[in-house]
Amino acid sequence: MVTTKLNTFSIGNYYHGNKLKILLWSLINYFILNSSIPFPMSFKVMLLRLFGAKIGEGLIMKLKIRIKYPWRLNIGNNCWIGESVWIDNLDEVEIMNDVCISQGALLLTGNHDYTISSFPYKLGKIKLEDGVWIGANAVVCPNVVCETHSVLTVNSVATKDLVAWSINAGNPAIKIRNRVLKY
Repeated sequence: MVTTKLNTFSIGNYYHGNKLKILLWSLINYFILNSSIPFPMSFKVMLLRLFGAKIGEGLIMKLKIRIKYPWRLNIGNNCWIGESVWIDNLDEVEIMNDVCISQGALLLTGNHDYTISSFPYKLGKIKLEDGVWIGANAVVCPNVVCETHSVLTVNSVATKDLVAWSINAGNPAIKIRNRVLKY
């Protein structure tokens, strides 16, 4: 019987980025973005852009946010990122326009392949299209597209794509009804 051998783990050909850049970003991420001190949003956006994030206009960022690698992050216009959100982007994360990511949510682009004894990385991009709402403490897993105006409710886990204009709940999340907006 083959067993898990974590001492054989290797990241393979995956490239995190320049080690000095990662070290500098880790310090900024910890002391500024993941801080309870209300640094000006313009300052936080400037730092993210300095480290390669593509960010549109009107981003609202609350306190205690963690972003693994800003050089793999693309955020559109008028987005909200709530308190204690974790964007664990070992792979690309694209957040389009008017997206709300509520407090404690996790965007998770990496996992491990548990079918291989060395437990290698298993990565996948995440895309949140226009008008998406990720509820508090919800998780979006690798290789998931949340189509336009879909909703992932509180404490739910998206393991597959969410269809446009749907409300999704549970673990794994399933469509429970259509989303209708009123003016």
